[in-house]
Amino acid sequence: MIKKVLIANRGEIAVCIIRACREMGIMTVAVCSEADRNALHSQLADETICIGPAQSSESYLNVGRIISATMTSGADAIHPGFGFLSEDAEFAKICEKCNITFIGPNSKMIAASGNKANAKKTMIEAGVPVIPGAAEAANTPKDGLKLAKIAGFPVMIKAALGGGGKGMRVARSEDVFEQAFLTAQAEARASFGDDSMYVEHYVEHPKHIEVQILADKFGNVIHLGERDCSVQRNHQKLIEETPCESLSEELREKIRDAAVRAAKAVNYENAGTCEFLVEPDGKFYFMEMNTRIQVEHPITEWVTGIDLIREQIKIASGLPLEYKQEDIRISGHSIEVRINAEDPEHKFRPCPGKIETVYLPGGKGVRVDSAVFAGLEIPPYYDSMLAKLSVWAPTREEARRKMQTALGEVIITGIKTNIDYQYSLITHKDFIEGKTDIDFIDRISRG
Repeated sequence: MIKKVLIANRGEIAVCIIRACREMGIMTVAVCSEADRNALHSQLADETICIGPAQSSESYLNVGRIISATMTSGADAIHPGFGFLSEDAEFAKICEKCNITFIGPNSKMIAASGNKANAKKTMIEAGVPVIPGAAEAANTPKDGLKLAKIAGFPVMIKAALGGGGKGMRVARSEDVFEQAFLTAQAEARASFGDDSMYVEHYVEHPKHIEVQILADKFGNVIHLGERDCSVQRNHQKLIEETPCESLSEELREKIRDAAVRAAKAVNYENAGTCEFLVEPDGKFYFMEMNTRIQVEHPITEWVTGIDLIREQIKIASGLPLEYKQEDIRISGHSIEVRINAEDPEHKFRPCPGKIETVYLPGGKGVRVDSAVFAGLEIPPYYDSMLAKLSVWAPTREEARRKMQTALGEVIITGIKTNIDYQYSLITHKDFIEGKTDIDFIDRISRG
């Protein structure tokens, strides 16, 4: 069993990992940048090591400093959380070479799953539906246009490596393709250090459905249900819920089964998600596999009662899954919203600064994952997420009302947040009626 974990991350996910480790009797080591010396994760861990300046490239993305901190502290494992190095195959490979347990898939799996072009080929071979389009990546607008003509306009241009909505553009015709390709490619190069682009048919008005997977080292793979992540702005998720009530039971099972097949096709290990786009007519397509814990994992924990961080650690320790598929029961409905330090009235610009006061809601069926406290300085260098607010109730409408109540109780002063904006989404007529897809935000913004 793993004895000591270094957490190569910050914020609420670092705090979540520290809590899970403490409950399992595992020692923790936090790393922090100079800007995060007083952050909550720096204060809660058993040990804390400052690994560099505020800039991510010099701290949370600096592989050498993280490996050095791991070896210096005597940690035998690294949990990467999400973002930063969590889906970096080279980082996982270095961990393997240094005999450090990487709490996630091995480097070969990350490389195979993270490259969208390669993943598509694998899914086709496994009989998993994929979005129409060429199976290879392009590096020039000319090559990309050839692929676009095969896929059929409109097309989505997106980075072959990476995620989080970066390096993505839609081209609706040949006339605008070159500019869209070059813009997406430049963003991909800046974000991921790779300018290979993938071109596929753009599926209009779909739901974004992801299926949570757990897989051990012995070939056992199970799903923990699906999450509806359709409420997005600029490809960034704002609200997630589970289960997706608009799916028929037949379609739900088809999507879940496809996710398990996809995981088995790449010999997947640990926690991960298979992402799908589901059209209004019920056709669904594999989009990508995320080889890490997800931001929205708490809602799956709500409806299944399974702690995903604990399962990650147990799988990485070489233990077999304790559950079979027939053991998994989805109970009730859960919704999560992301509370960010941003100003919706000014194009959602990030709003770093000092938090003056904080009041976070509680009560039955309410959970807050956060690392904020009064007096904390929110630095301008990292993601703007302050907290994840999630709720559980027996039905979707009860969960929605509980979220409405909880959001109405949140108080954060000193900086601007998107709390009121999230409240407006939760109480919007279309959300209440479950009429959401990935165009929901754009549609209501246009009035």
